[in-house]
Amino acid sequence: MDKNVPNSSRAHIGIFGRRNNGKSSLINILAGQDVAIVSDRPGTTTDPVKKAMEITGLGPVVVIDTAGIDDTGDLGGLRVNRTMDVINQVDCALMVVVNNTVDEYERELVRLFEKKNTPFFVVHNKSDVEPLKGETAALIREQLKTDVIDFSTGDSSNVGALIDLLKKHIPTSLFNNPTILGDLVSYGDVVLLITPIDVQAPRGRLILPQVQTIRDCLDNDCIVVMCKERELEALWKNTGFRPALAVTDSQEFLKAAASVPEDIPLTSFSILFARLKGDFQSYLQGTPHISQLRHGDSVLILESCSHHVAGDDIGRVKIPRWIKNYTGKDVHFDVVAGLDNPPRPVEDYSLLIQCGGCMLTRKQIINRVRPAVEAGVPVTNYGMAIAYCLGIYERALKPFGHKNNTSLAYL
Repeated sequence: MDKNVPNSSRAHIGIFGRRNNGKSSLINILAGQDVAIVSDRPGTTTDPVKKAMEITGLGPVVVIDTAGIDDTGDLGGLRVNRTMDVINQVDCALMVVVNNTVDEYERELVRLFEKKNTPFFVVHNKSDVEPLKGETAALIREQLKTDVIDFSTGDSSNVGALIDLLKKHIPTSLFNNPTILGDLVSYGDVVLLITPIDVQAPRGRLILPQVQTIRDCLDNDCIVVMCKERELEALWKNTGFRPALAVTDSQEFLKAAASVPEDIPLTSFSILFARLKGDFQSYLQGTPHISQLRHGDSVLILESCSHHVAGDDIGRVKIPRWIKNYTGKDVHFDVVAGLDNPPRPVEDYSLLIQCGGCMLTRKQIINRVRPAVEAGVPVTNYGMAIAYCLGIYERALKPFGHKNNTSLAYL
């Protein structure tokens, strides 16, 4: 297995169903090892269990085992909620049933799959105890409108057919390896990456967006030049080269914009990832709403990864400071890390700001901001919000052929 593939680049597969339907056994047989605890006692799986693995014919994936959808009691209800949250994270779902039973629990799962545009199929497990009946198979195909496979985790002979269904239902777009900046550059172009090394930088390595952008440059036959923001002037003085594109950490937008000549396209890692993974069109529409913030408004900041807060943290300190300085308004900020739910209903916020999402899949980010988009709450991205507040939004979007929509700026 290629352990160097980040989970954000892997297809995410969720296994759902009632307690004691054999979900954990299924993930173990897919992994080829004991990843999840298996027991005859219902409710053994209490929290989602993730396993990164390589599946022949699919490549690197993350398989997620979940708690039973029929769990009971106060604690059981919390487990069910966590299971339902996993639907937001997966690109494909396996719904596990046994004993030819497809009732309201399963139909509710299907409704959620359809609402989240999550492709799925049904695994009729424990076929050694009770085989799949023709009428059950017909019901699944005709009413649930999906495929079904009769399966037993005690017999590995049918694993190939199970993997074939995974290949069929996982969106093919996940394996197209979309480019970060390949459409912005050409063969032999020089790409300048401005990467500050400060208290928030991980010791001895680069952050994931920088690493992935380097690889994307090389995959697109470009020449990569890197330096910190403090060495930009020395770079121009000592080399005289002109990059086809400059990409900066969003926190150094002002220094980069002042040093990089105006005729050289300039953007940020965060904006590149907003285009790669996020709801870019909604971000374009939502960013100018920063100008409409008023005293007492609340802004929701979604970090989407958990990290130790050090110094002037970008989400908790810098972005709130830039927005307050730009608007001159006393705005309240809530910051949510990882995939946790906001402390208040999304309708309570006047703006949502999503990070670049380097640790998440596109599906996870789209589902992360979808409630705000559906509720009419403007959404934006770290890099786009920073560029807007610093007065370089138009320049930061110019490489993509977009111009600053300033129509809201004076309302």
